[in-house]
Amino acid sequence: MGQHDAVEVIVAKRDGRELSDSQIDWVIDAYTRGGVADEQMSALAMAILLNGMTRREIARWTDAMIRSGERMGFAGLSRPTADKHSTGGVGDKITLPLAPLVAACGAAVPQLSGRGLGHTGGTLDKLESVPGWRAALSTEEMMEQLESVGAVICAAGAGLAPADKKLYALRDVTGTVEAIPLIASSIMSKKIAEGTGSLVLDVKVGTGAFMKDLARAQELARTMVSLGTDAGVHTVALLTDMSTPLGLTAGNAIEVAESVEVLAGGGPADVVELTLALAREMLLGAGLDAVDPADRLADGSAMDSWKAMIRAQGGDPDAPLPVARESHVVPAPASGVLTRLDAMAVGLAAWRLGAGRARKEDPVQAGAGVVWHARPGDEVTQGQPLLTLHTDEPERFERALESLEGGFDVAPGGTAYTPDPLVLDRIS
Repeated sequence: MGQHDAVEVIVAKRDGRELSDSQIDWVIDAYTRGGVADEQMSALAMAILLNGMTRREIARWTDAMIRSGERMGFAGLSRPTADKHSTGGVGDKITLPLAPLVAACGAAVPQLSGRGLGHTGGTLDKLESVPGWRAALSTEEMMEQLESVGAVICAAGAGLAPADKKLYALRDVTGTVEAIPLIASSIMSKKIAEGTGSLVLDVKVGTGAFMKDLARAQELARTMVSLGTDAGVHTVALLTDMSTPLGLTAGNAIEVAESVEVLAGGGPADVVELTLALAREMLLGAGLDAVDPADRLADGSAMDSWKAMIRAQGGDPDAPLPVARESHVVPAPASGVLTRLDAMAVGLAAWRLGAGRARKEDPVQAGAGVVWHARPGDEVTQGQPLLTLHTDEPERFERALESLEGGFDVAPGGTAYTPDPLVLDRIS
């Protein structure tokens, strides 16, 4: 790793030049150890945002982030491993039914998940609404659970790609979150270091997603797929619609309840459709595509895996879930067809009700969130409940209602409604 200095690396990228392997290796290592200051890394991140990186640079950057920490391996397991990463959406509870479903089909699913920030909910926050369930597991506990149950949803240890943790916090406060090379390397450094054999990426597109337009989402997906493939991980990306929130709930406990309905063979059609689409991709990547995951939802084995997974992490799958103290109904403003329900408006409302956090250290309310009683395409009747808001703190209703203003449209009865497809593209 040659000797470089931060200014030289910043200037090279500022002037649109390709960084050498040795410059990349040096800057990630020095930044992780504290030898490159935050303001210098901020300048480099902005230069990357403005000038981009080649496929070679992104691959090397990702590899350097992986080498900043430890690597896990699942070679000792008797089952093949498959994992899924979603770029984050509203009502995106898919990990909850998906991990036990894929486990019931014979794979091991090491779902290292995170907490929510802003309008997108975190999988760990959702599961923590299950009484007794804990997110923090040792590597030994995780391996044991993958062997016995086949699925684990837990917090990623601090040892995986520590460079990413530092850089992520910095991007957040310097307006550089959107840089595709930095998003791709952030996600993929953690997934490759985790050691999964196959990976399916759910790249969300639309108002409630981080990527608002299809072309940029495709570029991000292609970048991540090539990073995974180059690192020997079987990687596929599905681009999925996030202009309408998923299912009928956005929050924590209410999303768990909806996930359990899916595992019981019911639940909203869109949640079932996406869960099955991602399960089929994960099973294909793991070489288990002879199994139809729909059968495992129907025969109750996915539900058995869910209960075993929750119990293994100290939770009681049969305990009643927390319920918010206060609720407020938003009635349909007119009779007709609901033609639009904006994911961002719903996500912001759930967040303002207490389901999400503004800062990493903020607590979340288990019972807070939004339930909608109709999906786009459904008939609604004036005065009937369209949405119900839930929170423990009634003073939160006002701001939540503000975020829903202009967030839905009701057209006269008989208006033709054609839904957008849920899966927009597949990149492999």
